[in-house]
Order: sequence, then C-alpha cells, then structure tokens
Amino acid sequence: MEDNKKLFEETPVPKALAKLAVPTIISQLIVMIYNLADTFFIGRTNDPYKVAATSMAYVLFFMLNALANLFGIGGGSLISRLLGIDKKEDAKSVSSFSIYGTILVTALYCIVCQVFMTPILSWIGASENTFGFARDYTLWVVVIGGIPATLSMLMSHLLRSEGHGNKASFGLSMGGILNILLDPLFMFVIFPEGQEVTGAAVATMLSNVAALVYYIVVFYRIRTGSVLSVSAKRIPAGGRYAGEMLAVGFPAALSTILASASIMVTNALAVSYGDIPIAAIGIVKKVEMLPHNVGTGLCQGMIPLIAYNYSSGNYKRMNKTINTARTYGLLFTFLCILVFEVFAGRIAWLFIKDADTVSLTTDFLRIMCLATPLTICNFHICYTLQAMGKGTASLVLSACRQGIFNIPLLFLMNHRFGLCGIVWTQLIADTLTVILSLFIYKRTLPKPEQAQRTG
Repeated sequence: MEDNKKLFEETPVPKALAKLAVPTIISQLIVMIYNLADTFFIGRTNDPYKVAATSMAYVLFFMLNALANLFGIGGGSLISRLLGIDKKEDAKSVSSFSIYGTILVTALYCIVCQVFMTPILSWIGASENTFGFARDYTLWVVVIGGIPATLSMLMSHLLRSEGHGNKASFGLSMGGILNILLDPLFMFVIFPEGQEVTGAAVATMLSNVAALVYYIVVFYRIRTGSVLSVSAKRIPAGGRYAGEMLAVGFPAALSTILASASIMVTNALAVSYGDIPIAAIGIVKKVEMLPHNVGTGLCQGMIPLIAYNYSSGNYKRMNKTINTARTYGLLFTFLCILVFEVFAGRIAWLFIKDADTVSLTTDFLRIMCLATPLTICNFHICYTLQAMGKGTASLVLSACRQGIFNIPLLFLMNHRFGLCGIVWTQLIADTLTVILSLFIYKRTLPKPEQAQRTG
C-alpha cells in the first residue's frame, strides 16, 4: 500500500499515468480484440444476417458495462478518494457494497432479458432473418454469462482504484485472449455448421467465467494488505456511502445505457433500409472500438490519480494529470482517423467478403470516424468529473450526449436525409456535446489560485 501511496503523491505524472493507464489500455485493446473476434469469425461465414444479429445482440451485452460502471466507477472513484484522506476501513466497506450491489442489479437485468427477450430483440431491429441468431447470442452471453462478465469488470475497477493496474488489466486481457482462442474452436469444430453464432457466444461466456476466477484468486491473495474486501458483513457500513457511489456511478452507467439505446435506435431506424446496412454499421461500431477503448483505458487509468489528488488537495498534480491524459488521447485519435480514411475499404474487407456490405461499411467508416476526437474529449471530461465526485455535472453531460442530442437527432436526420443522415448524426451530436462539456468543465475545476497553493 505504501508503494501505491508514493505512486499517487510523488511519481512524475507521465510515469504515474503510464503505470496506471498502459495496463488498462492494453486490457481494453485485448477486450476490443475479443469483441472483434466474434464479428471477425462470424464474418468468415460471409452471411450478413449472422453479422447483423451479433451486432444487435451485442448491444444487450454492452449494457452489462453500464451495470459494472454503476459500482465500478462509482465505488472505485470513492475508494481512491477515501484513501486520499486515509479512511481505509470505510474503503473496505465500499468495496463489499460494490461487489454485492453489482451481483444484485446484474441478476435482475439477466432475468428481464430472459423473460422479455422476444419483444426486446424485435424492438432493437431483429428481423425474421436475424432473430434466431440474436436470441442464441443473448442467451449465452447475457442471460447465462452476465454475472461473471460484470463482476470481472467491477473487480478490475476496484483493483485499479487502489493502484493495482497490472493485476486489474491482466484478468481482462486473459479473458480476451482466451476468447480469441476459443472462438474458432467452438464455432467451427465443436458446434455444427449453421450454429457459428452460438459457438461464439459460448466461447465469450466461458472466457468471462475464467476472468472472474482469476480476480477471485487475486482478491484472496492480496486480502491482508488491501482495502478491497468481499465480506458481506461490511455491506451495511458500505450502504452509508451508497449515495456518494451512485452520484458518480449512475452518470457513468447512464452514459453506457444511453449509448446502447442510441445503437438500438440506430438499428431500429436502419432496418427499414435492409439487414445489410445494420451489418455495415455494426462492423463500423466494432472498428471504432480501437480509439474508443484506448480513450476509455486512458481515462480509467487517470481516475485514481485525479480522485486521490483532488481529495488530498493537490490540485496542481491533479491538473497536470488531466492535461497529460487529454493530450495523449487526442494525438491517438487523429492517428486513427488518418488510418481509417486511407484504409477503410481494406478494413471492411477483413470482416466480410460480401461486396454490398463492404461497400457500405467503407463509406460509413469514413464518415463516422470523424466524430472520434470529439467523443474522446467528452469521455475525458466525464471521467474527470466522476473522479472528482462531481456526480451532477457528470450526469448532465451523460444525459445530453446521447439522450438529448444524439437520439433525437437520429430521428430528425433519418427523416430528412435517410440512411445517410443516420450515419452523420454522431458527429453533429458530439460537436454540440463538446461545447456544453467545455462550459461545464471550466466552471467545475478548482480555481487556478487553489492549484498554485498546492503542490
């Protein structure tokens, strides 16, 4: 714990940020790869209906991220802030409450998905051609594998909050690599021809179970010197902090929920133009995971540093962390745009050989990637506010980006410009959001004179 305290207080900011963020970015990239693996291997069937079905069902799996963020970012940010003021026993109680709270809300979500699966899949755009594939993927990945998935993500957040960046990232990375190895085995060897989607789903579920087992072992091994606790006896004490956890965790969860809702609306609108546009949009969303996941990993890595130094009053170090993370994130996104614009056609061809799908994916990627720097700016500001415990400001931005700007614009742009309008919507929505974000951000940060008094 003393080594982690030195990391938070004394290590040069670029080095400290790298120690926390690089492992997180690597794990996010591996998670991205194993999410891409499903689409990639299913694309080997050259069946756009299976690709479209997986893209739609993945939205329901993505919702599990929201449940993990509810207590993972909310609880993790609070644990770092409690460590900054040396309240270790309270941090242990927050850890326990986060774990059991995640189990409860995930179980409820899985039950809802099972009971109302038919209307849910129909609403998000499943057609007669894609419904059966989407149902099978949802059953294995969400209904059966939901709790292992959310607990794995939660435990990685909690480990990172105490400075265990490498341990946090290894579990997700291990699960991702395992899924890449299991996908072709289950899709093309164990399951019969025609059930490739089910094979991919089972591989993903088993990989998440393996990651959870790893985290359980890690929690057990570090239990004596760590504030991370799984004791159910601490739940009542942790409940006293429920308001503070949810104040930060709910905006983080809402952001993911609204992002999922945005994808659902996109699919529901795009299905009127056929299943191939849905497959193309689904592929683009997976490709965009590269800059988004790197940005998310960078932001998650900076949260403990910002939260700790904010609570301890070291605003100068906190601001340097914020500025360093933003610079690195934007540089990477501009590099991604260059690659996507130049190699869009080749990237599309990697996922599927169907000519119509490749053509649409190429056009869509060149348009949709333009929003990436704005998206990363919005991520960065939201995560900064969450690290500081500014739940209300973070909630406003989370609600505005997708709920107030993007989703209404999807309907408007579809009505006015059709499928092309749907594809351009995110760029417009993120432009509006970043203007609002910068306004709120400037009003929320500690004043310059406060930063100068601390160091």
